[in-house]
Amino acid sequence: MEAVPGDEDGTASGGGLPRTSAALDGASASIADARRLAADFLTSARTEYALPIAQRALDITQLVVSELVTNARKYAPGPVVLSLGIVGDMVEVAVWDSDPALPTARAADPGRVGQHGLEIVHALAEDLRIRREAVGKRVNALISYLDEPTGAESDGAPR
Repeated sequence: MEAVPGDEDGTASGGGLPRTSAALDGASASIADARRLAADFLTSARTEYALPIAQRALDITQLVVSELVTNARKYAPGPVVLSLGIVGDMVEVAVWDSDPALPTARAADPGRVGQHGLEIVHALAEDLRIRREAVGKRVNALISYLDEPTGAESDGAPR
């Protein structure tokens, strides 16, 4: 795993915490590669940095990565950049693509098949931010890596 400095916008800092990023090409294998990168990153953070990465966090991070990279591959021409980092007790997932159009979650429709990716990410992430950049856009999601997320209800009910 390569440690890289934080993003220029300050959303994540180097500070000795693990970070990695990868440019993904247009091949459909890039989604599987992105999930594998996320799993390897968190496994490494668990073993090399002794962070208490919960299995739940690893599973959720892989799902969030899969949804965000799928959306970027589907709607944006050109490359996709996936960045992963540890910020406090959170996993930061950032996906950049070249399309400046900002995605929005669609209204609930039980008859709709597909196009639920952003809704899923919003439900799973502690925080979700989408912003236009000089070229394209960046979607950032924060996921607690602890067994019990910071904002979880004490009765165990889903958020």
